[in-house]
Amino acid sequence: MIARLRGRFAGETAEGLVLDVGGVGYLVHATRSARRKAREAGEVTIETHTHVREDALQLYGFADADERELFAHLLSVSGVGPKVALAIVSGTPPAELRRAVARDDAARFQAIPGIGKKTAQRVVLELKEKLGSPAEAPEASSADRDLVAREALVELGWSVVEAERALALVDPELPAEERVRLALREAA
Repeated sequence: MIARLRGRFAGETAEGLVLDVGGVGYLVHATRSARRKAREAGEVTIETHTHVREDALQLYGFADADERELFAHLLSVSGVGPKVALAIVSGTPPAELRRAVARDDAARFQAIPGIGKKTAQRVVLELKEKLGSPAEAPEASSADRDLVAREALVELGWSVVEAERALALVDPELPAEERVRLALREAA
């Protein structure tokens, strides 16, 4: 298994980035952060996961070991293949995904293209045991305020991702109603 590559960024395709390692160009299906890291550095180290199928050998690349670990956990979920796992890890920082699992926040996963309601629920259910205790998540009252505020913005027509981005700019200790009001003001 190839666990890490160090080389120079040699370009991008629709499928991923090309990393030149000792004169050999490796096509790596990579997260956004890994692609950004490769474009910005002269020489870069990318954490990888080698996925072997009957008809293909594919490399998946990550900016750090935390992304790769979460990707591997996602592959163990029934119905989640490498493309869906990459989309999940690519769209959101691993710490946020871990919090979503700890809070039973399946809606966070449904916001990712290619993830339906049942798959999102399965991801939360199956990863909850693997990713650690809920103590790693924010305290319940803060998490509840966050979910209430996000759901209010979604009801107003915002996507889950847009709502989370807007709420990230607002003090999480404020009541949910105040957070929604400030998020709406910032958007205007």
